[in-house]
Amino acid sequence: MNAYHVVYVQGIELWLLADKAIYWPEHKALLVADAHFGKAAAYRKLGQPVPHGTTASNLLALDRMLSGYETEWLIFLGDFLHAPGSHAPTTLAALQAWRERYPALRITLIRGNHDRNAGDPPEQLAFEVVAEPLLLGPLALQHEPDPHPTAHVLAGHVHPVFHLYGRGRQRLRLPCFHLGERVSLLPAFGAFTGGYQVDGSLGERIYVVGDERVWPVTAARSAKGSRASAENAE
Repeated sequence: MNAYHVVYVQGIELWLLADKAIYWPEHKALLVADAHFGKAAAYRKLGQPVPHGTTASNLLALDRMLSGYETEWLIFLGDFLHAPGSHAPTTLAALQAWRERYPALRITLIRGNHDRNAGDPPEQLAFEVVAEPLLLGPLALQHEPDPHPTAHVLAGHVHPVFHLYGRGRQRLRLPCFHLGERVSLLPAFGAFTGGYQVDGSLGERIYVVGDERVWPVTAARSAKGSRASAENAE
């Protein structure tokens, strides 16, 4: 299996990446949803015992994609920062140091619900911040997965995950890309995020991410909800 899977949406070639993002070759663009930078810091500020290192792991994943795919434009589909508490000095210093390594990279943030609460990224990060939708050809880039009247929507917000079932009651819960007829969802990019289980209804496609791979699965409805055999992932 490859570290990416090529799909076509409205005739547009998109690469679904194992790092839970989309590469759009036509625009040399990376699309990332729901990074939630500073979420762990915000929780620790509230006294919650949560893991350290999530900002560093997210930035390493961005570095890996930027070095692996010719990228001129990085687009965040909302929820770049998690909350007002995400403006912790250590989080902002790490983001600033990362930004200084890519001074020529165009970065756009499409505001999501958490961005409206957390506030825009600091000016020194040099982000272009816009409201949804960002229309590019036949696609509408958004945070909220609301259908657009004329364009196919690529969105985040939902944090889609899918359950794979195998023999012996084995079950895997994996982040996934969920491609629908009018709206398609990206998995949450952030290392410290939850997930919402989705299924594969008629006309929809699901691609799960795990073990540095991306692969399609065939969903089948059952009394227990959506299922897919582990053999589909081999």
